[in-house]
Amino acid sequence: MPDDPLLPEEAEPPGATPAPFSHNKHLPDKFSYWHDWRWQMAHRIKTVEELSKFLFLTPSEIMALKESRLPMSITPYYARLLDPVNDRDPLRRTVVPTLKENTIHFGEEKDPLSEERDTPVEGLVHRYPDRVLLLATNGCATYCRYCTRSRLVGKEKRDTVKPTQWGKALDYIRAHREIRDVLVSGGDPLTLSDAKLGWLLQQIRQIPHVEIIRIGTKVPIVLPQRITPHLVKLLRRFHPLFMSIHVTHPRELTEEVSLALNRLADSGIPLGSQTVLLKNINDDVDTIKQLMQGLLKMRVRPYYLYQCDPILGSAHFRTPVSKGLEIIKGLRGFTSGYAVPHYVIDAPGGGGKIPLLPEYVVGREGNYLILRNYEGKTFVYPDYL
Repeated sequence: MPDDPLLPEEAEPPGATPAPFSHNKHLPDKFSYWHDWRWQMAHRIKTVEELSKFLFLTPSEIMALKESRLPMSITPYYARLLDPVNDRDPLRRTVVPTLKENTIHFGEEKDPLSEERDTPVEGLVHRYPDRVLLLATNGCATYCRYCTRSRLVGKEKRDTVKPTQWGKALDYIRAHREIRDVLVSGGDPLTLSDAKLGWLLQQIRQIPHVEIIRIGTKVPIVLPQRITPHLVKLLRRFHPLFMSIHVTHPRELTEEVSLALNRLADSGIPLGSQTVLLKNINDDVDTIKQLMQGLLKMRVRPYYLYQCDPILGSAHFRTPVSKGLEIIKGLRGFTSGYAVPHYVIDAPGGGGKIPLLPEYVVGREGNYLILRNYEGKTFVYPDYL
């Protein structure tokens, strides 16, 4: 990576050295460093001691925090959204470990999607014919307990990817002219500095056969302060650029998130959402409907509803597939079509995303197809073979 970045870093905020984070849920938003994303990253909650100043931890949570394979990391901003008393709070369950993570069930694997099998060079997954996944970093602002790449992320010594790894990935993309779409993910690429992110995106954009760039991120949800005017100005240089935003629950759609998403949308970046279906967290029609409708109001098009991947220790998060189909059935026709995501299973073994739908085609009678609508009524359509 060259010393001369595409854009200089944003200036440090004025004032003295940041004071240590106070775990007071009522910390005023006018606190001088609260809105600085680097302060948020530097003060992420990672230990039992830090979290216990904010939440009333159960013995199970305390023990899990000491034993978990995937470290905990929560931004102060997101920590303020958690219920300090209720250990069954949906948001709390997505970021605070429990002992259930230590129980391995049948069919669970470290790499259930076989990404490593489709990794021709370190940090690059080439599964589909015309697109690749570039893992720009192994670090996230906040770690989800159901993370598909829990085998890779959260290892402090591996939080940053060496520039030589990026170089090999970029060389691979340059050498394969069939690649027209590059998804930059991780970890979370928006945890990179503006200079590093800008350099990487510039290198990708300069490859003639790459038509579109996508960024996969949860940062606008757990660290909305990162979506600065400076970052948006940077991203606009690389159109056509799309962004897939990982969002879990309607309570995440705060005023800060709305501001961040609107900044991105105003810059001309098409926004789509990705949501993982999670047991006792968002696995009912009303919660998903509220989430998808809320996203549309913030100009994010609901895109994927994922069946939870069978990573190690994830059984307590996974719902039956029938539950996902029930939710899609409860959305289709009862809300805007734009608010209905694709329900998919990312097939174990590297099979890719497979869409699932309720049974709307009932059968056939001669030259007529028999269809069932959202109300359960049947209709016929002339379909000559």
